[in-house]
Amino acid sequence: MIGLHAFAILAIAVCVVAGSWQLGVYDARQSEQRADVQEVPTAPLAEVWGPDDVFTSVQQRRPVTVTGQFRPAEEQIWVTGQEQAGEGEGAWLVAPVMVEDSALLVVRGWTAEQPDAFPAVPQGEISFDAVLQPSDTPAGRFDADTRTIGSVRVQTLINELPYDLWSGYALGEDATIVPAGFSAPDIPEPEVSWTAGGRNLGYGLQWWVFGAFVVFMWWRMGRESVETAREALDRGDTLTT
Repeated sequence: MIGLHAFAILAIAVCVVAGSWQLGVYDARQSEQRADVQEVPTAPLAEVWGPDDVFTSVQQRRPVTVTGQFRPAEEQIWVTGQEQAGEGEGAWLVAPVMVEDSALLVVRGWTAEQPDAFPAVPQGEISFDAVLQPSDTPAGRFDADTRTIGSVRVQTLINELPYDLWSGYALGEDATIVPAGFSAPDIPEPEVSWTAGGRNLGYGLQWWVFGAFVVFMWWRMGRESVETAREALDRGDTLTT
């Protein structure tokens, strides 16, 4: 019986250690994949996307250099209900930038309180760095009077603005386009597929399942051993009586 306990404890320890190691390798693979995504070099917008192209995973979170001309300040838009790390909820200031005869919606900055008037826009042709994003999924209703909407929903805004729109938008990274008193918008962490290192994740879970099976068998065999001993004692008591 002592041998059974020793074997079970050793087997459980091996399963826990091996499973934890495999999950550690999985986390490392995820981190490596995330680092690879973050190290994608900044490229001119025209090299990675066109105004008539569908937005795909190739463009998602891609750092680019945008060259274009801002539309007049009064054509900017407030996107409400936007969270900013360490700041809480506020609004994005989104400006249409004409690039190749179509407008790319660019988030210039975030503010906790919207000013009474739209901030001035840069004049003339300008180049700035930004990160591409797909059109937001939640549908938002555009209020033409206040020029506000709850999300950067290109499919909604294309029916409200007097020019063609690119099928996604951009988060500005360049301080030259952020208005005074505004914060640069948060850039989301790149998403990494769970399949990166998925084999190690599977191995780790297998080790832990095996460990759980060992615990179950240990409990079952121990219980059967106790029941057998009790039955033997009961038989002994009966014979003595």
